[in-house]
Amino acid sequence: MIAFPLPGEVIMSYCGFLVYQGHLNWFLSILIAWLGVSIGVTFSYWVGYKLGTPFLIKYGKFLFLRPERVKKTSEWFGKYGNKLLVISYFLPGIRHVTGYFSGITRLPFIKFAMLAYSGAFIWVTVFICTGKFLGPRWKTFSSIIKPFLINGGIIVLLIIVMFVIYKKYRVQINKKAFWIIQILFLK
Repeated sequence: MIAFPLPGEVIMSYCGFLVYQGHLNWFLSILIAWLGVSIGVTFSYWVGYKLGTPFLIKYGKFLFLRPERVKKTSEWFGKYGNKLLVISYFLPGIRHVTGYFSGITRLPFIKFAMLAYSGAFIWVTVFICTGKFLGPRWKTFSSIIKPFLINGGIIVLLIIVMFVIYKKYRVQINKKAFWIIQILFLK
C-alpha cells in the first residue's frame, strides 16, 4: 500500500488458497494482512502529510505529475477523496495513492483511519476468503479475474473523470445537449 505495483488481489487470494490447503490459519491470515495493509496506508498518509504538496510540485515531474496536475488532484481529492477511501482498495492503481493524497489534503487522521482501515479489512477479507473458497480452482480464478479488475478499475476511473468533467462544465454540456435535442427532435 505504499505504491509498489504489486498484484494485491492475487497475493491475498493466494493466501486464501494456502488457508484452504491448511498451511495458514484463516483468522490470523486476515488479521496479519489487514495489519500489514493498514501499516502501509498509514505510512503513506504520514509521508503525504509531512512532505505535502511542495514535495510533489518539486519532484512530481519524475512521476509524470506536473504542478498543475498535482494541484488539481489535491483539490479533487480534498472534495471527494474521503468517499473513495473505502472502495479504493478494489481499484488497482487508485489504492496506492489514496494514503498519500489523504495526507497531502490534510484529511483528519481519525477520519482517514476509520475509512482506510475498514476498507483494508473488507478488501483483505474478500480476497482471502475468495482464495479459501475457490480452493483448487484458485489458479484458474487468478488468471480470469486479473483482466476484470483492471477493466473494472478503468471503468470506475472513467466514470469519476466524467463526473468531474460534468461538474466543472455542467452549464456548457447542458446547453450543448439542449441544442442537439432541438436540432434532432424539434425541426
